[in-house]
Amino acid sequence: MSIEIINPFPSLNVDNLVIRAIQKADVARVVRYFQVNRTFLTPWEPLRPDGFFTYEGWERRVIQLTELQRHGLAYYFLIFEQGSEEIAGVITYNNIMQFPFHACNVGYSLAEASQGKGLMRRSLKVTNQWLFDNLNLHRIMASYMPRNTRSEAVLLEAGFVKEGEAKDYLLINGQWEDHILTSVINPHWVASINE
Repeated sequence: MSIEIINPFPSLNVDNLVIRAIQKADVARVVRYFQVNRTFLTPWEPLRPDGFFTYEGWERRVIQLTELQRHGLAYYFLIFEQGSEEIAGVITYNNIMQFPFHACNVGYSLAEASQGKGLMRRSLKVTNQWLFDNLNLHRIMASYMPRNTRSEAVLLEAGFVKEGEAKDYLLINGQWEDHILTSVINPHWVASINE
């Protein structure tokens, strides 16, 4: 089965937020986001090589991400507050699979300066809905470390339901970390007649 991608570079709006898929012109913004928030994000992310924080590293990565978006295999959304060119956060959808799974994984991060405003909860809801509506996904899965109470609150408010626990699930900041597994289900999913 093939999914026709309506727009590989969607731009979505909710309240005072603009959430749009990454494009080549975003390289410098993304580098700045990760450089400015490097220390803040370190406890919650995999160890990053130095190239992850450079223009050259992200130039190559954005080429790969835009190709994955063109084919509906992954999406890398940037969150902006209206009127600002500074990235407030990112949402990544990867491992997008169609029949018979119709599911993907989502991950996200939010700038230190953007904490406590409800940006991620609102952004996650609108991007999840876009994937449900445009890719006909049935399930979106997310996980969080038990001590990450902010991430837990974001996911619960965005409609995710706890499904279990996984021991030593992801290598975060150089250590294997347990994670709580969650998902949100598309209540309007309908099987395609082409399956």
